[in-house]
Amino acid sequence: MNKADLIAAMAAESGLSKVDSKKALDAFLAATTKALKKGERVTLVGFGSFVVGKRGERTGRNPRTGATIKIKAKKVVKFRPSIKL
Repeated sequence: MNKADLIAAMAAESGLSKVDSKKALDAFLAATTKALKKGERVTLVGFGSFVVGKRGERTGRNPRTGATIKIKAKKVVKFRPSIKL
């Protein structure tokens, strides 16, 4: 399912127009992105939680040359599904 399919499904399920469903989805994505950038957890009861985790620095290999490279530490978004999902 892509974004357009999700918008169509939201419109059919809620009775809203596709334009309103797109606005609602875009608002949800913007609010979730803003919260995750702040390091906050986003929990949707019955669905799951989006949390920001830390991935430490590690060693990898360049697939083309086989040379060893260092991959920097970074923050990543993780999804933890609820038991009901």
